[in-house]
Amino acid sequence: MAANATTIKLSGLARMLVQEKLLSETEANLAQVQANTLRVPFITQIIAGKRITAEKIAEVSSHAFGFPYFNLDAFNPDYLPAKSIDAKLMQTNRVIALQNRNNVLFVGISDPTNLHSLDSVQFQMGMTLSPVVVEDDKLGRWIDKVVESKDTSMKSLDMDGDFDLDMGGEELAQEAENTQEVDDAPVVKFLNKMLIDAINMGASDLHFEPYEKFYRVRYRVDGILKDITQPPLAIKDKLASRIKVISSMDISEKRIPQDGRMKLVLSKTRTIDFRVSTLPLIHGEKIVMRILDPSSATLGIEALGYEPLQKERLLSAVSRPYGLVLVTGPTGSGKTVSLYTCLNILNNPGVNIATAEDPCEIPLAGINQVNVNDKQGLTFAAALKSFLRQDPDIIMIGEIRDLETADMAIKAASTGHMVLSTLHTNDAPSTLTRLLNMGVAPFNIASAVSLITAQRLARRLCKNCKVPIDVPKEALLGVGFREEDFEEKWQLYGPSEGCEMCNAGYKGRVGIYQVMPITDAISRIIMAQGNAIDIADQARKEGVNDLRRSGILKVMQGLTSIAEVESCTNE
Repeated sequence: MAANATTIKLSGLARMLVQEKLLSETEANLAQVQANTLRVPFITQIIAGKRITAEKIAEVSSHAFGFPYFNLDAFNPDYLPAKSIDAKLMQTNRVIALQNRNNVLFVGISDPTNLHSLDSVQFQMGMTLSPVVVEDDKLGRWIDKVVESKDTSMKSLDMDGDFDLDMGGEELAQEAENTQEVDDAPVVKFLNKMLIDAINMGASDLHFEPYEKFYRVRYRVDGILKDITQPPLAIKDKLASRIKVISSMDISEKRIPQDGRMKLVLSKTRTIDFRVSTLPLIHGEKIVMRILDPSSATLGIEALGYEPLQKERLLSAVSRPYGLVLVTGPTGSGKTVSLYTCLNILNNPGVNIATAEDPCEIPLAGINQVNVNDKQGLTFAAALKSFLRQDPDIIMIGEIRDLETADMAIKAASTGHMVLSTLHTNDAPSTLTRLLNMGVAPFNIASAVSLITAQRLARRLCKNCKVPIDVPKEALLGVGFREEDFEEKWQLYGPSEGCEMCNAGYKGRVGIYQVMPITDAISRIIMAQGNAIDIADQARKEGVNDLRRSGILKVMQGLTSIAEVESCTNE
């Protein structure tokens, strides 16, 4: 074999490696024969055979041929040039575009002697090329990443599903006028694919974000934003127009934020609603689409993650004929799903239920739902006043934002109505002091509020690949575990690197709750205008777990990890 190899003409890179005494001529010939047989580049064969590392070849090539050396690990993918090399040409010639400056395209290559590849790329791009030497293995991974992104963004978008996009009302008159602008088949296919992929991945939001040099799409999956694709920058205006048309927005207005809704009909039995928001940025309009799946309201309280005692307290409070039940937590903590779950439990032919929301997220049959519109004067307080003239049994207010709404809710709860609402506070005890700070009289709070539940959402460990872990007892005590916890038998689990069924070891989310009934003792503290610490101490004496303790119970049950509980609860 070696004798035959001497008859093979060495490539420029092979000759350079021989001259640098990194390879013998026999080794170079043998590698050249193997590369020709396997139809792979010589440099790839050398690295695969572990004769020389990719890093060493890049360093020597840079010095020998006078091209700068660049480590791709230090490169930010956000700065890839918008005008890129054709995917097939990129793979065939093993070259990637890194930066475009003054009509000079800087390209990464691992074999500077492959002049034919550089000529092909220069002909296609019509630009002057400036080669930069990079490591071959990293180059291969980058090319695969860029090609995959391109394929996901605008190619192979055959949509065979029988779904349809519906605006949920009369179409805008402008749609006909702008058909040519927005009815671009690749844009329509791209948007359809993004929506379907987001639903299949269990995403809660889609983000379409324009920047100076690139455009990206991100999904929020299990509370974490992740990059999905970077379509061509030129698509941003057509995509924004398409989304505006199907969301019943003003397609000509690009200077102010807009809100809209759209509906995706997947089948005769399943429809997904989207709440759409646009925001003008310096490089275009950012669009965020919130996925509103009506099935989430019918999951049942068992699926939300309440502990048995917490569930019993909540159901007892909402089943009373009157009183105010408050759900608190930051944006994205699952308050809406909790409220809708309670409404679904209470929804029966014998009661009159009315809701005021901004906006109405999940339509429920049998419930009178009103969209708040501050511009038209239909505020939460105004809607609540109208509800009280409509003979309601149960009222749900999307959010208590001001003293007027708080006072109306308190009065409604004190006069024979069950009222459900939300507030943005850190935990249940601080909700009461927040109402006091808003100006609500202490005796009104003590007499009207029945129960407060604070909540967070923690990522749930994947059942398929979670791994048992050992943590020292001292560390667990520092996190919030108690001595009595170690008397029970349980196993700590942590996330693995992930499997085909999850995202980095997590799949779905589980609720962490603090369910605090307003007892006589807590009412007395409120009447005495006690602070949140006094209320929290009393709640703890009455067996109310704070958020950290509730999270630790989920860890002991193997549902989530210590890191997740620490990240979403305060100690």
